[in-house]
Amino acid sequence: MNQYAAVQDAPAAPILCDLRSDTVTRPDAGMMAAMAAAEVGDDVYGEDATVNRLEATLAERLGKEAGLFLSSGTQSNLVGMLAHCARGEEVLVGRGYHIYTYEAAGASVLGGIALDPLEVAADGGLEPAAITAAIKDDDSHHAMTRLLALENTHNGQPVPLARCKAAADAARAAGLSVHLDGARFFNAVEALGCAETELADLFDTLSICMSKGLGAPVGSVLVGPRDLIQRARRWRKMLGGGMRQSGLLAAAGLYALDTNVARLAEDRMRAERLGQALSQYGTVTQGTNMVFFTPEGGVTPALQHHMAARGVMLSGAEGTTRLVLHKDVTDAGLRTAMDGFASAFGQA
Repeated sequence: MNQYAAVQDAPAAPILCDLRSDTVTRPDAGMMAAMAAAEVGDDVYGEDATVNRLEATLAERLGKEAGLFLSSGTQSNLVGMLAHCARGEEVLVGRGYHIYTYEAAGASVLGGIALDPLEVAADGGLEPAAITAAIKDDDSHHAMTRLLALENTHNGQPVPLARCKAAADAARAAGLSVHLDGARFFNAVEALGCAETELADLFDTLSICMSKGLGAPVGSVLVGPRDLIQRARRWRKMLGGGMRQSGLLAAAGLYALDTNVARLAEDRMRAERLGQALSQYGTVTQGTNMVFFTPEGGVTPALQHHMAARGVMLSGAEGTTRLVLHKDVTDAGLRTAMDGFASAFGQA
């Protein structure tokens, strides 16, 4: 079953702990106040001061020349690939990465860009030798390999800096550019204990989500070289993504960068607590803010209904469920979830 599907016909109960994704967060009072006070203008004309400030702030923070505010991570990755590649060119990407698996092949459908999937290693990285072997000769029978797209975090795993660098070096040795799907970039930085620029410097472009671990309601920012960002801006317009007074949304992103990056360690520590509690009931893999749980017999609709009746929301996936910690999961909510799992497996 689709991991994003909702549990159907679940018993009605107030939601006390929503573990489906870190996209479910709600703006808090401080973020709402920042949005209400935002200075706005027409962003398509380049006149929204708050959007301009978000783009410039994140670009400078990550050591890049320019940024572009977009509606979603999928759109940010898409315009990034379109700006890097012409029709008939190719992106190398991990088989299980979001770009390849969960973005509806938009680069191929809308941009005529081929996606060549490579096997993802156990640590979430791509093997340099596999990258080198996948790069096509300059031959009219082949797509021209133009871009390597990596992901960090991958399924909650922070991919080590050395692994990212080795992959990027293999790509650049053949003249490729390198893009990062950094939907949870700041989760990776926190877990790796590195500076933001240490990770960002490995990539030509990065797509950074505001609406996942950082808790903003909408938006991602693509950062990179100024000329490429200008091409991406044109693609954003063609894709219908030119927004007007979008400073209301950009203000939430600025607030998130100022306020919510520093607290990401709390999500990782709560994920560790949840993983430890669930390990007695089945197999657990824990990354940054994610726990993948496979109980004996697998996750079933009965378990999802059991938890929903106690106010705990799980994703619709069966067999293995992804449990995501975020700023709206409090210690009390986490305890409710752990108690719910304990009762489901006969421990309470």
